[in-house]
Amino acid sequence: MDLAQRIAARGSELLFFAVTPPRVTVTRERAREIADVTQERLAPLRLDGLVLYDIDDESNRNPAERPFPFLPTMDPAAFRAQHLTDVTTPVVVYRAVGKYDEDDLRAWLEAQDADRALTVFVGASSRHAQPATSLVRAQELWAQTRPDLRLGGVAIPERHTRRGDEHLRLIAKQEAGCSFFVTQVVYDANAAKNLVSDYRYECVARGLDPVPIVFTFSVCGSLKTMEFLDWLGVDVPRWIQNDLRHADDTLQASYEHALGAARELIGFCRRMGVPFGVNVESVSIRRAEIEASVDLARVIGGDLRR
Repeated sequence: MDLAQRIAARGSELLFFAVTPPRVTVTRERAREIADVTQERLAPLRLDGLVLYDIDDESNRNPAERPFPFLPTMDPAAFRAQHLTDVTTPVVVYRAVGKYDEDDLRAWLEAQDADRALTVFVGASSRHAQPATSLVRAQELWAQTRPDLRLGGVAIPERHTRRGDEHLRLIAKQEAGCSFFVTQVVYDANAAKNLVSDYRYECVARGLDPVPIVFTFSVCGSLKTMEFLDWLGVDVPRWIQNDLRHADDTLQASYEHALGAARELIGFCRRMGVPFGVNVESVSIRRAEIEASVDLARVIGGDLRR
């Protein structure tokens, strides 16, 4: 079965790997080099899906100074179409829908090959933002134009910790057409388990079958990166922060925490009967962090029943 069919069947344990497209300032030749190196690096993993993030400024999310400057990247759809033409792995293209007007979003949806592409819609980063297209409207456009294209949504365990209603958001997105979810990067396994549990039992109460939840993990190679995670709203438990601050090797310590959290969630989802996957993201330009991310995906992939 292809990825779309496996998502629909809800029985597979999926392995994704996520990257950001190159910066908009790179030359076409350099973008192609990056694409070739990425394909070569990831080929041994036998991925079920390659995720391309759609990076937005998100300055309205947090009034504090951003730890790293915002550097615009290529449109992920353009990067795929121009530089990943040889990729046989299905590609999950994120769409930060607030960046695109309705006509652009509709045209992109109509041009997609449902056999090779999937998408995840991301709403505005803040309720104060004025999006060109709202998440609800984007879902309506998808339903009107390409309901055959597998649509995913974002799940945020931290929001569930703060508000207690993220599982209801997932249900609403599922009823609007989402057939899978991808989480924000997970450091707090308990927050993710709470979300999975509440989602599972809400599905039971409503007579719904849960759809796959793909949990995202990432290594953290520096304290500056940890500050950025906090700025993004990722909850890193205090004990993990302490471990990373005082570790002789911050990257290795974060690797071990990510692997432990992934294995904990794998076991929990199996016991709960919730279909799931794992997504390892690599958004750093540092070779050591990239290689650690690839190795993390390799080890986790060996744990999955694929």
